[in-house]
Amino acid sequence: MIRGILFDLDGVLVDTAKFHFLAWQRMAGELGIAFGHDENEQLKGVSRRASLEKILAWGGQTLPEPEMERWMATKNAWYLEYVTTMTSADVLPGATEFLRSAREAGYRIALGSASKNALPLLELVGILNLFDATVDGNDVTASKPDPSVFLEGARKLNLEPHECLVVEDAAAGIEAALCAGMFALGLGTPEALPKAHRVLPDLKGQDPRSLVADLEARAAAIAHAGAEGAAAAHSAADGASAERLAASQPAITHSAADVAATPNTHLPS
Repeated sequence: MIRGILFDLDGVLVDTAKFHFLAWQRMAGELGIAFGHDENEQLKGVSRRASLEKILAWGGQTLPEPEMERWMATKNAWYLEYVTTMTSADVLPGATEFLRSAREAGYRIALGSASKNALPLLELVGILNLFDATVDGNDVTASKPDPSVFLEGARKLNLEPHECLVVEDAAAGIEAALCAGMFALGLGTPEALPKAHRVLPDLKGQDPRSLVADLEARAAAIAHAGAEGAAAAHSAADGASAERLAASQPAITHSAADVAATPNTHLPS
């Protein structure tokens, strides 16, 4: 039975992608390199260093290592500067309502994010008080799909992994939830998150109780189907074994003369 819900941060509760875009665009402008949304799309999921290398390549430029380090630090400082302007209006549709409804329904709530800026962000947008526990990049070092962040979240909630539901928007996060032995709800598209137990576009209008009941029913159906399949396979295997055993025995036939010649002492009285 699901008793706790663990949430990723970026893309689930808030969206900071626009702030990364603004910081990279500002840096590219300083270097005299054109940078728009098309270029930004190519940086999603790319490390800070690799992103800088791509931008420099687009501009036909190279920089010595000390300059690379300086620009990476500058970009991150600008990103944090933009992030501090976030308010409750930056919470994604339905997220705050879902968190409140989940708490009212008795579910324990935790954050499971690799971001080291997670707690300040939650406080800025006014939803930190809705969490019973938080796990971020300051608590764990391994990145998803490593399940450490969610396992630590379950520990802090005093729950077993199978009692937890993870809400994620990234394939690596879904994989981490499954590796942890938890239920996985994806936010996005089924094509992008094929391994999730269920996928929704967002949390808007969703009722936690109904959603959990649906996920538990799906899991029960899958388990039942698996048990029936295993039983059928076992029965078929038993049948095949019996056939093989019968085929391996010599054929025994008795004629009337054979029976007549059998001593009476070997026959039932």
